[in-house]
Amino acid sequence: MIKPFFRWYFKTSLILRIIACFIGGSLIGAVLWYLSQTTGAKAEGPTMAEKIIPYISPFGQVFVHMLKMIVVPIIFFSLITGASSLPIKRFGRIGLKTILWYMFCSFVAAILGTCLALAINPGSGSTLDAWQKLVGVQGAEAESIAQQASTEGTLSQLLLNLFRNPFEALATGNFLPIIVFAIMFGLAIRILIEAGDELRIKRLELLSDLVEACRDAMFKLVDWILEYSPIGVLALTIVNFGLYGPSIVGPYVSVTLGVVLGIVAMVFVVYPLLLWIVTRHNPFAILKRIKEPMIMAFITRSSAATLPVSIKTAEEELKIRNELASFSLPLGATINMDGVCVHLPMFAVLAANMFGIDLTLGSLIILVITTVLSSIGAGGVPGGSLMLLFIILETMGLSGQQVAVIVALALGINPILDMFETMNNITGDLVCSYAVATNEGLVDTTTN
Repeated sequence: MIKPFFRWYFKTSLILRIIACFIGGSLIGAVLWYLSQTTGAKAEGPTMAEKIIPYISPFGQVFVHMLKMIVVPIIFFSLITGASSLPIKRFGRIGLKTILWYMFCSFVAAILGTCLALAINPGSGSTLDAWQKLVGVQGAEAESIAQQASTEGTLSQLLLNLFRNPFEALATGNFLPIIVFAIMFGLAIRILIEAGDELRIKRLELLSDLVEACRDAMFKLVDWILEYSPIGVLALTIVNFGLYGPSIVGPYVSVTLGVVLGIVAMVFVVYPLLLWIVTRHNPFAILKRIKEPMIMAFITRSSAATLPVSIKTAEEELKIRNELASFSLPLGATINMDGVCVHLPMFAVLAANMFGIDLTLGSLIILVITTVLSSIGAGGVPGGSLMLLFIILETMGLSGQQVAVIVALALGINPILDMFETMNNITGDLVCSYAVATNEGLVDTTTN
């Protein structure tokens, strides 16, 4: 009985298994939340969800930790391989195109998010009282984030973090210095290969082959981890829906719908339009081929944790050559946060309404620019956008205490918004990589 089940299980498509576990986990979590609400009102102490979820949560956290376990070495080995594979002249052109594409899409997302926020106008009129009743729920956690933001969110700190001890960065999972060091190391290998003598070239090519072999071994680990992913997805969705339930009702509805609408517009309108203009390929066929990392990003809420799946999909489904995929996707997982750019203006407009701040054309332009620049520091991890609220809102003239109020409100809905944001981020990374690859002739058409 057990063997036929496992045979059927592993023959079923991984995507179908993930979707089935997500739907099942959502239903179980919703039932658990409902039972907790009905029984919690009659009894004191922990609710049913609070009693059961600690036993379920580790299975989901193990999945996220397994992905994070391989993220740092994959970023390190992939970027070195990508940077050392391209001729220096070509690397400069491709790198510039990739960065400009990421920045352009982030500005589009920030403008779209700001326009939607102004149209929806959260916190205005009769909804203001409802928002104010929610302020105290997450106050302690908001203060904790405020302290973290005060030491990590400044522009000077961000610049200093680009150049740090690479071993310290690898140990702590600090992505920006890892990316900077790996790209510089790969470029150094390439420059020495192009300028060196025969003996040096031979040694450097052996080093490059060793790094590539390490990267391939990491991809094998990705395959093993993906087989566990349906169990992790089941646990994560039970926890999310069991704890939060329909927490987006009431005053949260307008913000949720605004952010989700903006992200849907980015994924199904903006990206397809840009893809068609640049490549003249069917954009929805491209989106269909990247559904696996999109779903994974939605579940894990982490661009960094989804990175191994993104690189694998880029090479196997989109046929993007490794020298580009191993450069553009790790870079995008750190600096390309289109979903965050849609999300942040919504809470900025909410803050303006709550604290009576006039949003002029000049302040809106500053809001868009600040949103794009600060999104680079979002970190690619679940909830990374919360710290950025301090940067965004303080530029609007809010005090630390006022910003903490907005963050407290954001905490209540962030787990749900984060799912859509991360899916948007990953989709943007893959769309950019495919567009640049097509434009530069780095799509392997012989295997299509």
